[in-house]
Amino acid sequence: MPKSSTVFTWPEQGVTRVPYRVYDDPAIFEREQSLLFRGPTWNYLGLDCEIPGAGDYKLNFVGATPVILCRDENGEVHAMVNRCAHRGSLLCIEKQGNREQFSCVYHNWSYNLRGDLTSVAFKRGVRGKGGMPADFDNAKHGLERLRVASFNGIHFGTFSAATPPIEQYLGPVMSAYLKRAYNRPMKVIGAHSQYLKNNWKLVMENVRDPYHASILHLFFGSFGLSRQTMKGEALLDDSGWHHIVYTKRGTDDIRGSEYEGNKLPNMKSHLKLNDPKILEEWPEFPDGITNMVQTVFPAVTFQQISNCLGVRHIVPRGPHECEWFWTLLGYEDDEPWQTKIRARQANLIGPAGFISLEDGAVTNFVQRGIQGGKPDAMAVVELGGSSIASGEDRVTEAPIRGFWKGYREVMGI
Repeated sequence: MPKSSTVFTWPEQGVTRVPYRVYDDPAIFEREQSLLFRGPTWNYLGLDCEIPGAGDYKLNFVGATPVILCRDENGEVHAMVNRCAHRGSLLCIEKQGNREQFSCVYHNWSYNLRGDLTSVAFKRGVRGKGGMPADFDNAKHGLERLRVASFNGIHFGTFSAATPPIEQYLGPVMSAYLKRAYNRPMKVIGAHSQYLKNNWKLVMENVRDPYHASILHLFFGSFGLSRQTMKGEALLDDSGWHHIVYTKRGTDDIRGSEYEGNKLPNMKSHLKLNDPKILEEWPEFPDGITNMVQTVFPAVTFQQISNCLGVRHIVPRGPHECEWFWTLLGYEDDEPWQTKIRARQANLIGPAGFISLEDGAVTNFVQRGIQGGKPDAMAVVELGGSSIASGEDRVTEAPIRGFWKGYREVMGI
């Protein structure tokens, strides 16, 4: 892993403590761009179903770096930085579409679907005057490229030659659970984004937190979508970098539990739904899992909430800001009634979702709460001890500790 000069000393307690400085320091944010997002990590770029044909492209980001994901005329998938090699302008503006080539609106440098520079406006000058030097070589001025790996229709990119093959990076547990859901052609049924006034890592901690849903999300517990008393697991890969938390709806017995008699403050048994159709579902997978969040380090989450399937990708916008992109999915062979249920359940998530609205609020509460504190102030991440290990006990912060393990290893701190 790359080593950096010491920005600060991590607390001696290790990953059970997280310095608030990592959410707040502009210098740390800049180091993340070079060491983490341009380091030995695979970063989410998009899905097969978003670029199905020759010339199809989609824009995305690796960290703060704008990227084009596209398919060439031979069906090969490529990724390159969305930055003209001439003067640094964005090359492509529209978020998604189809092109035979990419041409910069500023000075009309043009590139093929593999990122090779194919033409330069006025390269030979005008009427024998001006133009590029005689030894100017188009082949030396293509777009900056990423390595691309495709896994069951999911495309990842990396800037580093040291990043291991994608299935090795994911490990057998994470690979198996991605194959579980991405087992046949997908289709996009919706998308939205949410701009958050907090550091991107607070979002990644939040999706790795197996037990806050029982406390924070009123809808989850009150209507029985997910409770700590249900059967489930918190799984980590061998490195600790990636995680899965899942539950199986209808497997809990609330009698004699923390849920009986509304012992938890957010349990409201008197609440009713004017339209209970949002809870309609069908058994999607033979393993019985009805709620699952799976993260791949550093910044993407694959979700299943009942029959609502999707991808959540976090994009850093600065030390104190980020943008959360949600892509909602179904299968190409879905029946119309299945697509209708998936679309209805999409109201559970997103910026105003019944079980996601609170996440956007509390991450901002943390960002605001850490301002003006002591320089050595830190968060306590000790629920479940100090281990980074899988278990059936979901009252644990082991997946969060796994994130910080990976973060420290890649950042060299």
